[in-house]
Amino acid sequence: MSNNNSNNTNNARKEKEFSDYVVSVKRVTKVTKGGKRFQFSAYVVSGNMQGMIGVGKGKGKDVTLAVAKATARARKHMFSVDLKDKTIPYSVLGKHGASSVLLQPAYTGTGMIAGGTVRFVLKSAGIENILAKSIGTSRSGINVVKATLNALSKCRSLQHISKLRGLTKKQIIKGAHDVE
Repeated sequence: MSNNNSNNTNNARKEKEFSDYVVSVKRVTKVTKGGKRFQFSAYVVSGNMQGMIGVGKGKGKDVTLAVAKATARARKHMFSVDLKDKTIPYSVLGKHGASSVLLQPAYTGTGMIAGGTVRFVLKSAGIENILAKSIGTSRSGINVVKATLNALSKCRSLQHISKLRGLTKKQIIKGAHDVE
């Protein structure tokens, strides 16, 4: 009996460590020979507030079913974002469709200066200090989310870059011309 109880508390902890944001819910229609069939489509951003983030899309006959499917897909397809002191290591520009998102690192205490769906993505990734600007046509929140994810996927840590180039961290910071 106690083993079952401990499993419930572990599941509750796993649920608490994720933050989920519903970006959009739309009613979609399929026209068939017998008439129209209505469903709902949901788009969800999920993250663990420590650098892991994912997005998912789900469809269902009910809104709650669509959101549950989208949340499950978002948690299944998570990827990690390299962070540096609760911000990103350098400025990046992400694009998707006609939407572009510019992300710039900020000093500790600046806070999150971002709006709309960009804020959802950054919050669920655990980024606290950042400057963000959505550039271009941003009617579709989904395209803005994908542009933000594109920008975050471009961020690399110093350890990752040194491993890729086969250099030490000191050589990367100084540059190739200062290497003895």
